[in-house]
Amino acid sequence: MSSELPDDHPETRPLHSPLPQSHRGSGEQKNCNSPLAVSEPPHHAHNFRLAVLYMVFMRTGWIFKTESIIMPAVLDVIGGAGWLRGCLPMLNRLGQSLPPMLASDRVRGARLKKLGLFTTTSTMGVCFLFLAAIWAITEGAKSWWLPVVFLLIYAVFFTATGINMMILNTISGKLIRIDRRGRLSLFGTVIGATIAVGCGWYFLDRWLIDGAGADGPRANFEMIFFFTGMTFLGAAVVGLFLKEAPDESQIQLRGGKDLLLAAFETFKTDRNFRRLAMIAALFGMYLTLFPHYQRLGRDRLDLGLSALIPWVLAQNIGAALFSIPTGWLADRYGNRLVLQLIMVVLCVAPVLALAISWGAELQPAWFTVVFGLLGLTPVAMRFLNNYTLEIVSRDEHPRYLSTLAFAIAAPPILLSPLVGALIDSVGFELIFAIVTGCVFTGWLLTFTLAEPRKLSAGSQ
Repeated sequence: MSSELPDDHPETRPLHSPLPQSHRGSGEQKNCNSPLAVSEPPHHAHNFRLAVLYMVFMRTGWIFKTESIIMPAVLDVIGGAGWLRGCLPMLNRLGQSLPPMLASDRVRGARLKKLGLFTTTSTMGVCFLFLAAIWAITEGAKSWWLPVVFLLIYAVFFTATGINMMILNTISGKLIRIDRRGRLSLFGTVIGATIAVGCGWYFLDRWLIDGAGADGPRANFEMIFFFTGMTFLGAAVVGLFLKEAPDESQIQLRGGKDLLLAAFETFKTDRNFRRLAMIAALFGMYLTLFPHYQRLGRDRLDLGLSALIPWVLAQNIGAALFSIPTGWLADRYGNRLVLQLIMVVLCVAPVLALAISWGAELQPAWFTVVFGLLGLTPVAMRFLNNYTLEIVSRDEHPRYLSTLAFAIAAPPILLSPLVGALIDSVGFELIFAIVTGCVFTGWLLTFTLAEPRKLSAGSQ
């Protein structure tokens, strides 16, 4: 998390060389600064610890606002339509694609990236404090305007989240050694999930109840929103204490059209990244199902809001458990292998969810396993980003990361409301099967990706 050392610095030990030109686009601009050079940045231990703490705060807050469980249930309370739930992944991915792309030049040219991290994380916290206030005033009563206001605030939240994630990955590329990023993912996820699960078990049992009001089930969502907002504000404060050397580079800001053209150029000229973007888009199809798992389980298994509690905990425990082997494997064998393993495991969750919902011999409690498998999803996104960080130089990280985010986002943006409407009209089975086929195709494509570490070792 600080500026890279010069090539002749004694602590800069080249571990790998950049990808050979045959695995990069012929039109791509070469950069002599290897993305795979291992160095010990100044204040690395301090920044590593703070990065873990930042992730702990963020994960603790995130458990109370999962897009697969809590937020869809909120929309079910105030709205109920499948297309309305489908707006969640659409806004999620829209905020995490276009805004980061448009902000990539500003992030790249910022002297201190941690100030942007503080601003975006604080904005995320304030959004949830607004939601807490609105829910406390309205008590979640059904009305035509409440879902609209809810989704508008959520759009602002995910705009900040998208830029935040790009800044966080950029800071990781700047301040964390390449062979420590998997360890950062491991520590941040395992410690964060442990604390998050403890908080979720203690608080959700008190806040998420099945009591019915005049218009349907009621829960203390205002406290859930308030707690989430405060943890995000805590993470923002932690980010300010990172020790980051100012970047001296000054770049000319480009307009939105130029940035979109740059993203297209990245996709067109870099063959290996183009394959990664295709895999990311197929993974993006997986995200369109997220709001509907909880509805499938609650409707077909006749479960109330209290059933969300073990599902929330299972999803976060799953994220922690999957991070243990994937972080170790990524540091030792590379991110491509991890992506191959992740994509094939992701195919299991929708199939298992349908099997349990058919009322087979499996007990309803087995539906918790589905959400444990869904815990792999944020891990998958992390390693898509980590693979991207590995194949390009640091000064190109914002452009490539924002382009990757756009590839992931395209299917949810274009199809999520439609997926929700189709589930209401044709049922869960056909849609879940189509999405599973998309993810399986993405798994097959992972075998066409270049392995930067093996390729560079062979070229030395």
